[in-house]
Amino acid sequence: MNRLVAMLVAFATTAPSLVYAQQQPVDPHWLSFDANAKSVKFELIAGLTGVNGALNFNGFADGKLTLVIPTGWAVEMNFVNNDGMLPHSAIVVAATLPIAAAPSVAAIPRALTLRASEGLRPLAKDVMRFTAAPAGEYFIVCGVPGHAAGGMWIRLRVSDAATVPSLSTTPPAAQPSRP
Repeated sequence: MNRLVAMLVAFATTAPSLVYAQQQPVDPHWLSFDANAKSVKFELIAGLTGVNGALNFNGFADGKLTLVIPTGWAVEMNFVNNDGMLPHSAIVVAATLPIAAAPSVAAIPRALTLRASEGLRPLAKDVMRFTAAPAGEYFIVCGVPGHAAGGMWIRLRVSDAATVPSLSTTPPAAQPSRP
């Protein structure tokens, strides 16, 4: 009996980190751009996987995905709520930790989905169109209360130095520690 209890305790303490560590690879189809037109399209998928209880964008949570866009480029962010149960939204906010429990003000004009606070129903879609400016560090978060604070956010860097957009996993040194 003691051995069974010890195994259950060991599993219960390691299982959350195993689930948290799972994430999918970056899909190159999520990002496309036209360098001559200085325009970029990004597929932003809420609840793509079960990572973080489906509180994720494109299978990544807690800032583990970074989108870099050159300053001044036209952005078309195609949002879809792939979560079959919960409403989700997206809003670009200043990169400040801790993230507000209910973020509602976009740091870049027009960089938010419809119904940012209420969220869009499962399988709903929206398109955010905005200009990537000013240069700086931002988070793309879910505006539904509690979702961003629960880890539903990725990073956005608007960069004067970037010449083309890029999408990559965030280096571990730049990731916040999780309680």
